[in-house]
Amino acid sequence: MKIVKLTEEYLDGVLKIENECFSHPWSRQSLENELNNPASVFFAATENSEVIGYIGMSAVIDEGYIFNVAVTENYRRKGIGSALINELVTYCRKNNFAFVTLEVRESNRGAVSLYSDFGFIKVGERANYYRDPAENAVLMTKFF
Repeated sequence: MKIVKLTEEYLDGVLKIENECFSHPWSRQSLENELNNPASVFFAATENSEVIGYIGMSAVIDEGYIFNVAVTENYRRKGIGSALINELVTYCRKNNFAFVTLEVRESNRGAVSLYSDFGFIKVGERANYYRDPAENAVLMTKFF
């Protein structure tokens, strides 16, 4: 497994993961727009040139706002998510971010635990943030 900066050559793989993992996946156009946005940062986990996971974030001055962290089902629980989060946290440290934050489904205990392992703490909730199914979001932030 290798972590690389996400480029357009990997978009088809990211779209496949988006459609597999999310009830409201990003469109190709939305992904292209963010990939070309100088304030956005994306990394992909690849194996044999196939995208097996990705992470994306928007940077606002010294603040990071994670869009998505996703790993294809066949590669879950193999450290891919950890490697992606580690890459992004390292990027934030090197670039002197004050914090990086995200929302996660309240029921996604595995993700909450993973983020906690990286020093993210619960800082709030958003009622009925998610749809299909409706669910609260837990806001988690890592301060540097």
